Amino acid sequence: MIIGTFGPEGSYTEKAAKQWNETAELRYYDDIQDTVDAILRKEVDCSIVPVENSLEGSITLTLDLLMERQLIIVGEEIVKVEHCLLSKGKISDIKMIMSHPQALSQCRKFIKNNFKNIEVRSAMSTSHAAKLASESKEIAAIASYDSAKIYGLNILKKNIQDVNENFTRFIVIGKKIPIPSGNDKTSIIVYLEKNRPGALYEILGEFAKKGIDLTKIESRPTKKLLGDYLFHIDMRGHKEDEAVKGTLEKIKGIAGMLKILGSYPIAKSP
Repeated sequence: MIIGTFGPEGSYTEKAAKQWNETAELRYYDDIQDTVDAILRKEVDCSIVPVENSLEGSITLTLDLLMERQLIIVGEEIVKVEHCLLSKGKISDIKMIMSHPQALSQCRKFIKNNFKNIEVRSAMSTSHAAKLASESKEIAAIASYDSAKIYGLNILKKNIQDVNENFTRFIVIGKKIPIPSGNDKTSIIVYLEKNRPGALYEILGEFAKKGIDLTKIESRPTKKLLGDYLFHIDMRGHKEDEAVKGTLEKIKGIAGMLKILGSYPIAKSP
């Protein structure tokens, strides 16, 4: 099996890929869109990308790609994020700190308290920042323990994220919805079409009637009109479960659009 992952080596996405399938061959891509599109180009058997973080919320690019592309979610993984300050040199050598924008946001207080006058610059990924840091003592990266080993960097500070309990959820994009496992999650996108009073309440009420547990609901702009939204919804249960299947059929008749992204086993806690 070949898995597309957001690289280069040492990224948290790589860690998620290895959690999901430790024997698979990994193929690295520069950004989330390339990683997602790799499966549409049939370069890989599946792709893994981040979808939400416990501190910073959803990865909006991933949510938008789920709407724009014909994708199937076949699995998920949760990775504990433990950011480190990495460099070839010492703290006194640092003139620039680099990382992925999400990682920089997750370490905002640390950077402000310790590097007030240092330039902070975004990189395509935490591991890409580590790779750049390996080329100059003046650059420090916020990245993982694994990146320090791969790129020969010193770990100057450990666990520098603002909140210690920091987790990122990754989704596996594949080709076929797995059969029910008995502990599944289903992801959908709903578009109401007309913002009439009680429209969202009516849809949520269908889930409540059947006792279906909604684990996430989030709005995203349709990018057509101001105030026009799609709703990303995750629920417990497989789309073939009787209660879920019947509820989705009812919602299809109420909503302007219903897109079923997939049903897949719920990730184990890290």
